[in-house]
Amino acid sequence: MFRSRSKDEQAAPAKATADQPQQPRDPQAPKGRPTPKRSEAQSQRRSRASTPTNRKDATKAAREARRADMARQREALASGDERYLPVRDKGPVRRFARDFVDSRWSVAEFFLPMAVLILVLTMVRVPQIQTIALLMWLVIIVAIVLDSIVIWTRLGKQVRERFPDENTKGVKAYAVMRTLQMRRLRLPKPQVKRGERP
Repeated sequence: MFRSRSKDEQAAPAKATADQPQQPRDPQAPKGRPTPKRSEAQSQRRSRASTPTNRKDATKAAREARRADMARQREALASGDERYLPVRDKGPVRRFARDFVDSRWSVAEFFLPMAVLILVLTMVRVPQIQTIALLMWLVIIVAIVLDSIVIWTRLGKQVRERFPDENTKGVKAYAVMRTLQMRRLRLPKPQVKRGERP
């Protein structure tokens, strides 16, 4: 069962393959792919030559490519160029949501300045002012929640009407999160003025 094969048995398959003559390929037979044009062959040769040969050069090239992509993305966020925007901001539905939010005033965009003011008021050691500060916290939070509900429902209705065949998943949450940022700090930058219909 575990014995070694004899020399005759090992030589038999080698002899069988040697007896069969190898068929040379017919020069007229098709090779299965079209012959590339000279310009294509030269460009492929050049691209092969320009690829980095060691790991250090490859890492450097990848870092430079990533840096160029990030610079392009920053410019797109400032200008609103759809081609280079991040995936979460791409598409006509997301653009409409951004324009919908940017065209109106929202309570949530005043949250940061109001939070600073309330924080200062809570540090004052007068009980009446501290009570007013706590009431202001309550009022601003309730106002933000109500405003967000209004945006959620109105935007959802308009998106369904305008983009019935598009994927609208996550658009309402995207718009509500945008309202929490001050207008001048929003990215991508607002492309519409306040009061302008998107």
